[in-house]
Amino acid sequence: MRTPINLASEPFRRDRHVIAALSVACAVLVCSLIVLFSLAASARNRSGEVRAEVERLNRRADTLATQQAKLDGTLRQPTNAEVLERSLLLNTLLERKAISWTRIFSDLEKVLPSNVRLISIRLPRVNGQSQGVTLDMIVGSQTPEPVLAFLRRLEGSALFGPAAVSTYLAPNQNEPLYRYRVSVNYAQKL
Repeated sequence: MRTPINLASEPFRRDRHVIAALSVACAVLVCSLIVLFSLAASARNRSGEVRAEVERLNRRADTLATQQAKLDGTLRQPTNAEVLERSLLLNTLLERKAISWTRIFSDLEKVLPSNVRLISIRLPRVNGQSQGVTLDMIVGSQTPEPVLAFLRRLEGSALFGPAAVSTYLAPNQNEPLYRYRVSVNYAQKL
């Protein structure tokens, strides 16, 4: 039996593969550090361009606000204010005239069940930018179920949007119907 004898002050260790793996990992980390620095530099350059573009747009917005203020001042002059009020009145009247009551009732007839009564409709309100109108109506029926069916039909129709019930009145001695106040968007093009 042989006993190995090591005369060195430190025993021999096989660390070459560990050192090689650490060297490769170090090289990968250095490469990723270089990539991150280049990405940070390009982001800094791009953010400078974005800041310059934002500043240019802010200056343009300030210029437009100044021009708008000048135009508003011109319109508020006593001679022009009367013309502006008259044109607003005429535009409002033309928008209201563009609402076709015949068409409203025709389209409501398609979705209104036979056992639901249309008690009243308020003057339709024109939505912003003439996108359509909002109908505010009161409907009634002997039981609540037909009104719920009517609301489902309104929401399922291509001409009407989601319906909102704002008030509900139960039958009483003077009025034998369940009454609901319903608001709905109506897509009548003006």
